[in-house]
Amino acid sequence: MDDLWRAVKSSLKTRIQAHSYSMWIEPITCGGVQDDQLILYCPNAFFRKRVWDHYKAVLEAEVARVGGAHCSLCLKIQPKSSKEEQQGTRAASPQQLPLPNISLRPHGGRVLRDDFTFDEFVVGGNNNFAYSAALSLAAQKCAHQNALFLLSPTGMGKSHLSQAIGHHILTEFPRERVYYMTAEDFTNEMVTSFKTNSIGSFKEKYRSKCDVLLLEDVHYLSGKARTQQELSDTFDLLFDANKKIIFSSCYAPAEIPKLNDGLRSRLSGGLISSIDKPGFRTRMRILKRKSSRMGCRIPEPVLEFLASELVRDVRQLESGLIGISARASLLKTPINLSLARDVTESLIQHQESITVDGIKKLVSKYYKISVKEMVSRSRKQAIVRPRQIAIYLARKYTDQSVQAIGRSFNRYHATALHAIGSVEKGLKSSCQIQKQVEYLCRKIESTHG
Repeated sequence: MDDLWRAVKSSLKTRIQAHSYSMWIEPITCGGVQDDQLILYCPNAFFRKRVWDHYKAVLEAEVARVGGAHCSLCLKIQPKSSKEEQQGTRAASPQQLPLPNISLRPHGGRVLRDDFTFDEFVVGGNNNFAYSAALSLAAQKCAHQNALFLLSPTGMGKSHLSQAIGHHILTEFPRERVYYMTAEDFTNEMVTSFKTNSIGSFKEKYRSKCDVLLLEDVHYLSGKARTQQELSDTFDLLFDANKKIIFSSCYAPAEIPKLNDGLRSRLSGGLISSIDKPGFRTRMRILKRKSSRMGCRIPEPVLEFLASELVRDVRQLESGLIGISARASLLKTPINLSLARDVTESLIQHQESITVDGIKKLVSKYYKISVKEMVSRSRKQAIVRPRQIAIYLARKYTDQSVQAIGRSFNRYHATALHAIGSVEKGLKSSCQIQKQVEYLCRKIESTHG
């Protein structure tokens, strides 16, 4: 039976993605045949469920093909040897961690999405390097690599990869203390600790009780001097202790304005890996993977149409799938090209009809200033605030890069980024700004919806 299993694994190695094979097939061992069932042993309960849910069918088919006869599978958890049990008894503690499960919970911060794993990540030419770097860090294969900066526009998969690292570490190294959060979460927690006179506990939590820090949206730190200093000090201690830190952002460290030199150096000190827009083949694979997960059978021509039309990012692909599935269910109609055209037309037309120039005109009219004044070098508050809001809306409603939007307003990239941050901050602290932006958003959406 061992020879049969080796032949099956050898064949599967050429058919399954390398990362999936090494993670989910390679560790399985053969336990022989019992009552016409091939016994396969998995390392733990989480592993067994994952293999059963995702690889049972392909395993059974390959065993039948290689063995020449149908043989059902029986997946069991690898029993511990007496030596392992003795070691486990000695190592056990009153607060021993439970086995990981589908909804893995980090030791601090937000809950990881159960579908944001390496196994569910579609690898293509646009993200292959970022994926390899993330998997290498998660698997702890490179002792010298303890920091990774995931860089991409919104909706390209950096959050997926960041959480996949957390999933893998919690599964393979359950004693590692993983913290997953956004930079805004960290800032809010720090502010609360100052207000409650618990800053000492806050510092101890991150500096001595954290093994892996997954920190998203680090560009949020722009202009927050106190948070930057605290993070910089924390990073120094984590790096010195060889702990792992994974950052993510829409902007490279050098492009984030109002960042102190120490923090910028730390963010730039690790491996910076960018994720680009997926190509047609990768978009097809993403659509197939996500439609399968949704339990929705979509004809190949429809998938090809969606992959050809929805090219902005992964989120747009998801919106297309959800829209088609929902419309077909509500209207009781089959999923076909006609339905796909209706859904994609609304997704694409809405985005393409909104332009930076159109937003300039709308904002200028609302604030009773001219477009010429808006793009001038004026620093009057009556001009600066409308300009910042126009830049914010241009970023929100168009596909233009921050660099391109900045040029359109005769501003540098960093200035445009600062404008976006200022409006985002104002939306949380000023009712007046919130009402003004909400009105302009409704105006844009009602005109171009």
